[in-house]
Amino acid sequence: MRLDKYLKVSRLIKRRTVACDACNAGRVAVNGKPQKASCEVHIGDRIDISFGEKAVSVEVLSLEETQKKEEAKEMYKYI
Repeated sequence: MRLDKYLKVSRLIKRRTVACDACNAGRVAVNGKPQKASCEVHIGDRIDISFGEKAVSVEVLSLEETQKKEEAKEMYKYI
């Protein structure tokens, strides 16, 4: 699954275009390396997102094409 789509479906970032912009600005890293929005995400990958002064690190637990809002938090765990 593409990185920008995963960020949107898991609701770590609200919109796919915002996720794409964050990736292109270098604020999203997968396994410690800055990645573009088209990067493929796999189960077990670590995603680091920088929101200004706030930073979020998560581990990918599942890859779903669609997810209900209540179940989106089951796609990752905070590190």
